[in-house]
Amino acid sequence: MNFDASTSCKACPLRRLPLFLPHTPQELESIESLKRGEREGKAGDELIREGAARPGLFTLREGWAFRFKTLSDGRRQILNFLLPGDFIGLQQRMSEGAAHGVTLLTDARLCVFESDAVWELHRRQPSMGYNVTWLAAHEESLVDDNLLSVGRRTAEERVATALILLYKRAAAVAPPAARGASAMADIAFPITQNHLADALGLSLAHVNKTVRKLERRRLMAWHAGRLQLLEPQALVQVADLYGDGRPAPRPLV
Repeated sequence: MNFDASTSCKACPLRRLPLFLPHTPQELESIESLKRGEREGKAGDELIREGAARPGLFTLREGWAFRFKTLSDGRRQILNFLLPGDFIGLQQRMSEGAAHGVTLLTDARLCVFESDAVWELHRRQPSMGYNVTWLAAHEESLVDDNLLSVGRRTAEERVATALILLYKRAAAVAPPAARGASAMADIAFPITQNHLADALGLSLAHVNKTVRKLERRRLMAWHAGRLQLLEPQALVQVADLYGDGRPAPRPLV
């Protein structure tokens, strides 16, 4: 993974998206002062290694990644997927080493921060300290929802829930030109059925069977790295999902 030229926080293209809340000039200045630069990585790069003593602190600016834990025999549980705007490495500041790994799912660009950036944000800008807490709570809620899926939802409910939530998250951070005018527009979706199986605690065969069932019912279409929700409301009912899955406005560090 290589360092590259840095974009100012004020000029960050993510800040123009409706998903992200505005920040004051002082808050942006504090974020900028703690930023070491930007990195570009390739799909498959290991951003954080499980057990690493001093893992980094990042904001994902472009691309997708995922957090995971593995057992001694190589079995993997994907904890959640990371999309542009997600703050990475916060949990690692609470333990001696990295409690989980992070791998890039696609080519990506990341903002890199000083290792003590979290504490400095709390000290310099209490409002940004609150925002970091909000982001941590938000990520915990995503993991909680996945735990509900793994523990109680049927295979069909699990797959439907994951596809809805990921679609809505991806659509919210897609450039306006990529989102299209239609609510049913297809979006780039680099997740494979293998990834979904590792996230939902299902076998690959079971995921494949369930996806085909939803496609036969004309609820969604997933092919060639693209996802389209053909009947979003019907899919929400299948998932037994509270709300429509649309992410709430959020801060950006």
